[in-house]
Amino acid sequence: MKRTLLFALSALVLLACGQTQQKADTPIKAVEQYMVQNIGTQYSQGEYCIPYSIVVAVSDANPQDILVWGDFWVENYNLEGDTLKTVSGGSHPGLMHVAKLADGYEVNAFDAVGDGSSFDPTAKAIFGDRYDTFIALQADDAEKDATRGQAIAAYVKANQIPAKFYQDFGWDAKEIK
Repeated sequence: MKRTLLFALSALVLLACGQTQQKADTPIKAVEQYMVQNIGTQYSQGEYCIPYSIVVAVSDANPQDILVWGDFWVENYNLEGDTLKTVSGGSHPGLMHVAKLADGYEVNAFDAVGDGSSFDPTAKAIFGDRYDTFIALQADDAEKDATRGQAIAAYVKANQIPAKFYQDFGWDAKEIK
């Protein structure tokens, strides 16, 4: 149940690239805003920037440093007909440091897992005793696909985008449910 709740929270998506953003009302929304503002802009731009998070764990023991471990995604899309077509994006696993403010939440720092040969050592250091859970979630393609699909559907609905499908280059389009 706890894992389902975290996935449901992580599927909430807010904003298109370049739009004015409000203060986040949850730590996960703050993480996803951070992904749009700071990571999504580093990729080839699309009409829509959709973040989603596969959350491993959250510690809110310190409201000034809420810790969110996860695999944080951001993907840019263009709308062609009724299909959102992937332009760019990627996965950014690590640890987000989120502060509770009087009017919302804000990411203060991001400890990112390294690439290539530094992936395993940095992932072990960042995730600690959560490392096995992180690796299991990384290997669960069905759960990642489901979380992505939920995030896209929520984004499309919230932003009234006339899309019925989403599609990665070289793959069949998937229905937005």
